[in-house]
This record gives sequence, structure tokens and C-alpha cells, in this order.
Amino acid sequence: MKEEHRRELKRIAEDVYCPKLLQCYTTGLEILCKARDIGLQSLIECLEEDPDKCPFSMAFPGLVCCKCAVRVYICKNIGK
Repeated sequence: MKEEHRRELKRIAEDVYCPKLLQCYTTGLEILCKARDIGLQSLIECLEEDPDKCPFSMAFPGLVCCKCAVRVYICKNIGK
């Protein structure tokens, strides 16, 4: 991971409470939930089988999104 991404993720993570202890970030992007960029500025599509268990999920008719700033940054800027 590029140093600029490390710095930005560290900055973003300081303001996020995550019940999974930010495992996406702290494991070096090894443990990531399934998601994809859908072109919205601060949301990504959640592709997990049981998204309602996540406090960052947001359901819309026919679409479940993720609003976790850390996960959104990873998806949009690192492509994972």
C-alpha cells in the first residue's frame, strides 16, 4: 500500500468506531468485506450475504450500501 494511502486511512480511522476493530485497515487490507464502487461519493455497494448485521449498512429498495468511511476509501482509492 502506498504511504499516502496509509496516512489517509490512519486519519480517517481515528474518527470511526468499528465493532470489528477496523480489521480491514489493521490487517493491511487482508480481511475485507465484499463491496464495490457504484459511483456515489460517500457510499459503496455492500455485497455481503448478511449486511443487516453491520452498523455501517444502509438499505435502499433493491440496494444495500456501506457508509464506513474507511471501507469507502479503500474501495474507491485502492480498488479493493
